[in-house]
Amino acid sequence: MKVLFINGSPHPKGCTWRALVEVSRALNEEGIQVEWIPMGGQPVRGCMGCGACKKSGLKRCIYGDDAVNVAITRMEQCDGLIVGSPVHYGGASGACTSFLDRMFYASGGFAGKPGAAVVSCRRGGSTAALEQLQKYFMMNNMPLVPSYYWNMVHGNTIEEVEQDAEGMFVMRQLGQNMAWMLKSIDAGKEKGLVFPAKEADQIVRMNFIRDCK
Repeated sequence: MKVLFINGSPHPKGCTWRALVEVSRALNEEGIQVEWIPMGGQPVRGCMGCGACKKSGLKRCIYGDDAVNVAITRMEQCDGLIVGSPVHYGGASGACTSFLDRMFYASGGFAGKPGAAVVSCRRGGSTAALEQLQKYFMMNNMPLVPSYYWNMVHGNTIEEVEQDAEGMFVMRQLGQNMAWMLKSIDAGKEKGLVFPAKEADQIVRMNFIRDCK
């Protein structure tokens, strides 16, 4: 079993990375492999809403000049997803949001595969950023992996993050819970349990614009 880690920080080995490392170590101890996609300082396009990913039927973004399509391909082979982001202006980083917008819209999500988010901040905005990231999983039929507390660490440097004893504990617990969930899903499959199918091939999308005349 394998989990894909997406580090949405512009710093490949900063505070967000340190939090994710703690999660990955716990997963490794449970025999779960980890793959990494660091966003780093590379430019990330936002979604243009062109719909080309749907028209082609390939479940890939037409703009293939960054790692979004790489992440989609890897997720087809991975069993779970963990996304990490620093807190910028009280939310997830802009690059991380743009990346996930295109990744989830083009692919249609990864139903049945557990997902979790991790955020790091100096002081505030962590809960808002965490809620923002978790919606990608909750809107795409992906079981949300819990931990002992909210999945966040505090600190302005790696050394300060390591001093956040409770945050480090939360990261380890998250890794253990992800491993447990993956193993439970695998055991269920062996017993013939499969993830529930949609009611229909197409979701009925509705808006509520009415003629008020």
